[in-house]
Amino acid sequence: MSMFLKAVIVGVLTGLLGLIFYLTPLGYSLEQHAGLDFFFKLRGARPAPAEVVVVSIDKISAERLGLPDNPEKWPRTIHAQLIDNLSEAGAAVIAFDLFFNEEREATDDIALATAMIKAGNVVLCEYLMKDIPIDESGNVLGNLQIVRCVPPIPVLAKAAYAVACFPLPIVPFKVMQYWAFSPAAGGMPTLPVVMYQGYSLKMADDELSQLLARAYPAYTGKLVPGEETGGNSQEIRDLVRTMRKVFTRGPVPVPNKFLDLHNLKNSGLDPKKRQLIASLIKMYEGADSRYLNFYGPPRTIKTIPYYQVLKPNKTPAGSENPLEFKNKAVFVGRSENIESEKKNDGYLTTFSKTGGIGISGVEIAATAFANLLEDSAIHPLPYRAKLAVILGWGIAIGTLCLFLARDKAILWTAGIAVLYGWAVYSQFAQQNTWYPVIIPLFFQVPIAGIATLVWKYVESNRERQHIKKAFAYYLPHEVVEQLSTDAGHLKADSKLVYGTCLCTDAKDYTTISETMEPAELSSFMNRYYEILFGPIRNHGGVVSNVVGDSMMALWVTLNADQASYGEAASAALDIVNAVSRFRPPANIKLWTRIGVHTGHIMLGNIGAFDHYEYRPVGDIVNTASRIEGLNKYLGTRILLSEEMHEQLEGFLTRRVGKFLLVGKSKPIVVYELMGRLAESDLRQERRCAFFSEAYSAFRNQLWGEAIQRFNELIATCGEDGPSLFYRKLCQQYKTMHFEDLWDGMINMVSK
Repeated sequence: MSMFLKAVIVGVLTGLLGLIFYLTPLGYSLEQHAGLDFFFKLRGARPAPAEVVVVSIDKISAERLGLPDNPEKWPRTIHAQLIDNLSEAGAAVIAFDLFFNEEREATDDIALATAMIKAGNVVLCEYLMKDIPIDESGNVLGNLQIVRCVPPIPVLAKAAYAVACFPLPIVPFKVMQYWAFSPAAGGMPTLPVVMYQGYSLKMADDELSQLLARAYPAYTGKLVPGEETGGNSQEIRDLVRTMRKVFTRGPVPVPNKFLDLHNLKNSGLDPKKRQLIASLIKMYEGADSRYLNFYGPPRTIKTIPYYQVLKPNKTPAGSENPLEFKNKAVFVGRSENIESEKKNDGYLTTFSKTGGIGISGVEIAATAFANLLEDSAIHPLPYRAKLAVILGWGIAIGTLCLFLARDKAILWTAGIAVLYGWAVYSQFAQQNTWYPVIIPLFFQVPIAGIATLVWKYVESNRERQHIKKAFAYYLPHEVVEQLSTDAGHLKADSKLVYGTCLCTDAKDYTTISETMEPAELSSFMNRYYEILFGPIRNHGGVVSNVVGDSMMALWVTLNADQASYGEAASAALDIVNAVSRFRPPANIKLWTRIGVHTGHIMLGNIGAFDHYEYRPVGDIVNTASRIEGLNKYLGTRILLSEEMHEQLEGFLTRRVGKFLLVGKSKPIVVYELMGRLAESDLRQERRCAFFSEAYSAFRNQLWGEAIQRFNELIATCGEDGPSLFYRKLCQQYKTMHFEDLWDGMINMVSK
């Protein structure tokens, strides 16, 4: 599988995991809440439009006016006076976030109705009745709530410019959206929409009427309110519902250039009125639910206490004139400015602090209106586009992570993540467009990194296993393990150990190699080494080196270990037996000679620059090789050093002499390994006994007696290599006499 294909697979996996997580309730909730919080907190507060003002009903106003804390108990004549003051100050529209669903003193109700009719621009809230559905057994059906609107008392509803509801969740709840058109009420427009319709008619009545008449001449009577509208609240609501229907699914499209949002700038309208009408059209064309684009903490929208509007003459010196309401949209409702005064009317927002003041319902309504005015509501990507972004981002970041090396992948991923975060934040801050951010940056990026690490770990582990398998043909298992985990200490890694070294050599290899083609010789030697390697590994040894027809094997322990000596001796015997059963090509005879020695060796990596070999170093290795070479003079198969012989138990051996080997300064006593005691026969034992007697005569310089005894051994037990060797020496030594302390040592002058 190519690296590119692997990278694409990881990318697609990252994208799909992001999609799956987003489609879960947890993922959707994180993107909805944490995503918007991320953008709002990064952007911070922004100025609210000056056309929107909140008149706060708060505790300080109640104290200044000598009224109860509960505004539901305030005399309605107070509200009538407020309306008169706002109307005189030129307010465009006025909304009360209070519920007038109960009758009071007739004079109070009439006074309020009269002020509302005189102003002609007051919008009242319908009462929000929230019912919790239950089944026949009285069990609550989940977390569902049914919201229904209860209108104000008839005299006030009739006097109002319009009546609208503004459904909000139960406090405490984090508010992110609001209903522009409530599906629960059959698509009824809510307070911010009705207020904006009234505000646009107030500020651009003639221009809006002309544009609507041109676009929909057959609907002019329905789309443009008559002169009596100010006294019929139902007509305004019907107007809004009709316009909503026409702009979303009406029988006539919107081809007229005056209603084309892209061509309104060519209509010759005043820029402010053009923006007002464009925002109105987008309000009708938009979704039922809108995301609030908060301006900042509570009271970021200009807020004036109720008492200052009611009694402007009592405004503190140096304060701004509270009656600057000309052409403003005014929202009247409860809004406290300190935590201790909160009366269960505060909602959590992204700008809320733990234990701080929540934003009031009236300020949420004012925020929604301001968003409509500026056409600045938050616009999430369409559902399919959002899924496409998550999938595409996952594919891109996952592919990048796997395709690049680790360090580069980290740098590139971090850089692209920052770039993506900056890009989507810029879209949010400048275009109010909400792209996914939590899942791409805080879920998919880590997932891509983890998937890449896992994949690369699996790949590297597979490669390591392949490498280990390949190296195992050339190096000991423990060395392969070390190289696969830490090759940094290759040069310096050497250790002093106690080892048994076994060296082999094939007789007449040079002659054999001359008779074969290279390919045939290679195949032959591979089969030959299969025979040698099997016993070595079966007895716990390690093949350390192979050169031509020679092999060296090791049994390594930290200290002298009798068991390892027995394993080495057994391996030597098994090699000889296996070679004797080997069937080489015709006219080829193999005679494998073995030398074994034991002692301390330095085991490690030997070499320089870019080439190292793992092998033993020390006199033990050289001596084992020299002992192996002695076989060709003695006519033996397996020779052991005295150090090796002393550690063996259960094997039949015989001492074959004391030799000063080539290149050595100290003589060494050598033994022939003849077999296992349990497998020996009487003939072998007699051979050992006869040879011991003959060798004793040789050491005593009794040349004639020694020759006679060696001849008897050969006649009785058959041809014997050591006997032939010593008989020849005796014949050479017949006329010679060595000093009395001579112990039979033989000086070898050639290998």
